[in-house]
Amino acid sequence: MTCKEEIMNDFSNKTIVITGAASGMGRAYALEFAKLGANLALNDYDDQSLRETEAMVKDVADIKIMTSAFDVSNFEEMQKFGDQVKEILGPAFVVINNAGIEGTGDTATKTDVEAFRHVMDVNFYGVYNGSKVFLSHLEEKNEGILVNVSSIFGLVGIPRNVDYCASKFAVAGLTQSLMAEYHHSPISIHCVHPGGIDTNISRRQDANSEKFKKAFLRTPPEKIARHVINKISKKKPQIVFGYFSLPVWLAAKFCPLTLWNMIINRQL
Repeated sequence: MTCKEEIMNDFSNKTIVITGAASGMGRAYALEFAKLGANLALNDYDDQSLRETEAMVKDVADIKIMTSAFDVSNFEEMQKFGDQVKEILGPAFVVINNAGIEGTGDTATKTDVEAFRHVMDVNFYGVYNGSKVFLSHLEEKNEGILVNVSSIFGLVGIPRNVDYCASKFAVAGLTQSLMAEYHHSPISIHCVHPGGIDTNISRRQDANSEKFKKAFLRTPPEKIARHVINKISKKKPQIVFGYFSLPVWLAAKFCPLTLWNMIINRQL
């Protein structure tokens, strides 16, 4: 998609909820929706960086904006956030469950159980909590868009990422189930599988591999943000985008697992 590609939906004065908005893709979503005149409800665990996003948004658009710093894995905090959004900005129209953290980078036997659980709590239960709370907003007006962010590694597994891959596969499964559940509803459900996006999280994902960073992290976050907004406007349920994402998607569909495992071990 080019920057000039037309956005089909009118998001002006609509309430957009974005988790994980302090940096990377979350910040990029916030800036792109702000340019379209949407009002924003932003979340992140990192309060300082979230305030930086808020300041950046205010520099590009005169819109309503609210922020709330909390851990998305805490359901009670997510409920409170949902109530605040409704009270201050009105019911959500678009919800982007984007918050996520990197995995430990350890092998399966070396991954600490509590560390594994923490990755699942944030990456999966954070998405579940956001979906559960804000789908009630969408149902209230019988319209809207729910976007859950998985990963290309929610399509295929890679070594030394059992926690991260498991969490992103779980997000994909949850979202596909919601797609079936809301198939006859005006509410549209979308799953994003980004790949090769140059964000702080992806740069920490394999801290010991400069080869990984140079070869893989080639897509700027603002590019996928524009692409996702365009695709959800056109009601595309599954969105796969970013450097190396198409080969991974094709591998997930057609490549024998033994061949994939051989290829990915050579790459990483």
